[in-house]
Amino acid sequence: MAARRKKPGPGSIALGVVMITLIRGFFAFARLIGPNRSADLGGFLARTLGPFMPVHRKAITNLKAAYPEKSEREIRQLALGAWDNLGRTAFEYPHLDQLIDYDPDDPRPDRRVEVSGVEHFLSLRDDGRPAIIFSAHLANWELPAIIAQRYGLDTTAVFRAPNDLVAARVVAEIRGKTMGGLEASRPGMVFALQGILERGGHVGALIDQHLSRGVVTPFMGRPALTNPLLAKLARRFDCPVHGARVIRLPGHRFRIELTPPLDLPRDAEGRIDVTGAMTAMTAVVESWVREYPEQWLWMHRRWRPIPADRAA
Repeated sequence: MAARRKKPGPGSIALGVVMITLIRGFFAFARLIGPNRSADLGGFLARTLGPFMPVHRKAITNLKAAYPEKSEREIRQLALGAWDNLGRTAFEYPHLDQLIDYDPDDPRPDRRVEVSGVEHFLSLRDDGRPAIIFSAHLANWELPAIIAQRYGLDTTAVFRAPNDLVAARVVAEIRGKTMGGLEASRPGMVFALQGILERGGHVGALIDQHLSRGVVTPFMGRPALTNPLLAKLARRFDCPVHGARVIRLPGHRFRIELTPPLDLPRDAEGRIDVTGAMTAMTAVVESWVREYPEQWLWMHRRWRPIPADRAA
């Protein structure tokens, strides 16, 4: 017999009420001061406090391994830039509905967001075929899903909910207002994604985080375990795979880029090779990171020991 889930006690309920009140208060304050000042404040706080957090050492270690030729000062500057970007991204959450002022029918140059690869967005929207879009934790990584919705793309973004239930609830509310379909990482998720692709929809996911059951791919000069989900779906549906990234520009602006479909390696039977496909996608992400290293999430434990049976 399955064990009954323990009901939260009065203390847990009270703490949840306090936490959600504080989070909503923060969001109200952020909306009051506007997106630009919110981002500046978030960047300042993260640059100031981030170096005192334990994960800062992980960021420094990762940067030194990726850039052995850089000086200590250069490494510290990149780490501070990464903290700045993370702080800005966090404080931009209350403004996700305002950050994207892009109008496909009126792409004026004075807008906050510019889009590169418009022809690929239009092709995905109109060709009636399934497709896969991969991305990474660069700049404000929430924006591609919003742009997809603006273009009328039938797109479902795979996401990992925050561990904190209160934060997860608030974030879900914001994402639900600004993005298209959303699919939480959970048991049974693969079947849901297959259904989306079977009806000609599109699936998007971030691929730059560690997965213990992943395939080994080179990333920034070291082997890393990478989630093979998107490559497996591409192999099954033989559908195009695009990359989408965000670049943070001066003046509180962004550029969103969608690549042409990748020419992925195939096996002797002509089917997409899973490990080869993930290696190709990861190589694209590496090129993005090397172009704007201060805009990537270096605090994540991306590189962990590779099991002996997969190290070869």
